[in-house]
Amino acid sequence: MELSRAAAELDFCYLTTIGRSSGLERTIEIWFAVDANTVYLLSGGGDRSDWVKNIRRESRVALKIGRRLVRGTARFIQEEAEEARARRLLAAKYEGWSEGKRLSGWARNSLPVAIDLDPAGARRPPVPA
Repeated sequence: MELSRAAAELDFCYLTTIGRSSGLERTIEIWFAVDANTVYLLSGGGDRSDWVKNIRRESRVALKIGRRLVRGTARFIQEEAEEARARRLLAAKYEGWSEGKRLSGWARNSLPVAIDLDPAGARRPPVPA
């Protein structure tokens, strides 16, 4: 499943994770970038952010982008080329970054997270509690 160009250009999305202790849904507003079937996020708080800790426990997440609700599986990026791509996509979208420029501290130092969208998309049942 691929998001539309209009959805990808929105300023923010809502990420819903499952609380690692409570088991309850937790939703945050966050910046994002899209590349085909993957949504990229950067955690400025690194692995200290609650949403990152929640993902470490339960990788299934929901994203609300505009009016569209999609499901996916979050993962921590391991491959250097994908990490660089995620950082460049977010820096370009929110900071006007372009090739030849130095990435900001946020884009260089934040923890990159990828969410691979489920092919079934919104037809999948809600994120489990």
